[in-house]
This record gives sequence, C-alpha cells and structure tokens, in this order.
Amino acid sequence: RETWQYFKDSLTEENNYLPPDNYQIGRKEKFVNRTSSTNIGLAMLAVISSYDLKYETKEYEYDESDLTGLHIAKSIGLDPDMVFKTLVARADKTPYVVFCIPCAYELDLKKCARMTGNKRIELVAVKELLPLTGYIRGGCSPIGMKKHFPTFIDETALLFDKITVSAGVRGCQLILSPEDLIRYTNAQ
Repeated sequence: RETWQYFKDSLTEENNYLPPDNYQIGRKEKFVNRTSSTNIGLAMLAVISSYDLKYETKEYEYDESDLTGLHIAKSIGLDPDMVFKTLVARADKTPYVVFCIPCAYELDLKKCARMTGNKRIELVAVKELLPLTGYIRGGCSPIGMKKHFPTFIDETALLFDKITVSAGVRGCQLILSPEDLIRYTNAQ
C-alpha cells in the first residue's frame, strides 16, 4: 500500500507524471525533480501489475546507435514479427494516435489516417515523445503513457500466443499475450 501511495503522490502533472529519482524523508518530505529510466520502467510495471496483466520481462544490451526493433529481436532471440514497436502520431481530428506494429514494418500514414477517421496524420518528433508519453525513443511503450490515446495494434499480433513491446525503458521488453495488450490499451 505504501508503494501505491508513493506512485499516487509522485506521478503528478508538476513532475510530468514521471516518478522522481530520489525521495527523501527528513524534517520536510520533498521530491527531487529529476527521474531515471529505472523509475520510469518501475512506474510502468506498477501500472500493469495493478491491472493484473500476466507478463514477463526480457532484458537485452541496447545499442545507442541501433535502437531498431530488428536489433531487439536479434538480441532476445525472437522472430521480428513478434517484436512490436510503438509509434505515436499527431492527427488532424483526434489529437494523437498510437500504433503498435511489427518492428520490421513501416507505417502507411495515409492508410492509418483513413482507418482512424482522420484526413492526415504524421509521426511526432522525437523531442515531443518524452513530454507527451513519458517515454523516450527506443523505450516507448503503449502501456503506462501519461495519457491514454486511441491505440491500434496490428492484427498480426493475434497470430502469436505472446508478443513483445517495450517495457518503457531501453534494454527491456515486456512479453505478454496480445489479448491482454489489446484489453489494457483498449486497442482496436
């Protein structure tokens, strides 16, 4: 209960919904306004645990110069079709939309615009990702974003018992059933 209270108290708009790197208790309780990727991942894992999702994590050595899903698939020894990347787009009617697609594929923006009821969409710039989602490039997960956005998961996910998505930090993937991911994200 104290752990949940910590997240309830610390994940505020003032802190960009990111857990602080250091919480100090003394004469005056206070949050230090910085965070680490470890705490971002911890917050995301706390969120999915509260939804009773069954998942495993798989860690890998990430390469700053190669943050591709193909590198991740090779590193963790999985078929690239099972490794899903999370892409965030800005739309003209719905402000933002999230897509989860197999890492080897590219997003067809025109098709996605039609599918989502928009005339036009474009991927958000990398510099917008952290303030918008709470995640950085190479560690963006459809789970635990700062706000819930309409989410679309490629139908090929249902061909597998388990797929992987980022665990919210570089170097760690979540392995879970596509049905659980769809249910949690309320995906289409």
